[in-house]
Amino acid sequence: QVQLVESGGSSVQSGGSLRLSCATSEYISSNSCLGWFRQAPGKEREGVATLGTRGIPSYADSVRGRFTISQDGTKNTLYLNMNDLKPEDTAMYYCAAGPLSGIVCSRFNYRYNYWGQGTQVTVSS
Repeated sequence: QVQLVESGGSSVQSGGSLRLSCATSEYISSNSCLGWFRQAPGKEREGVATLGTRGIPSYADSVRGRFTISQDGTKNTLYLNMNDLKPEDTAMYYCAAGPLSGIVCSRFNYRYNYWGQGTQVTVSS
């Protein structure tokens, strides 16, 4: 059974930084698309960043240049480094895994079938 466990969410002020972590497994990381998604109250879940087995990332326009998705050397942990955080980044952040979907992994929710429980990020102005 695939288990994804997020951590690192917190409350920060605007302009601050956070690093989210997602515990995965080498098998999952080597055979799946991995992604970070977020959902704010009253809004749909949106894809923030994804990473495929070839190491090519994909970012939402709203976070490009501020967020970086990466893995550790063992591929057991997926990270999301978030810089210059803004109040509109406030959301529950989820780690997800799904079947490979090309060189660049999709940011559409329906492409992912394994999800973590989420970690809350709150950015105050």
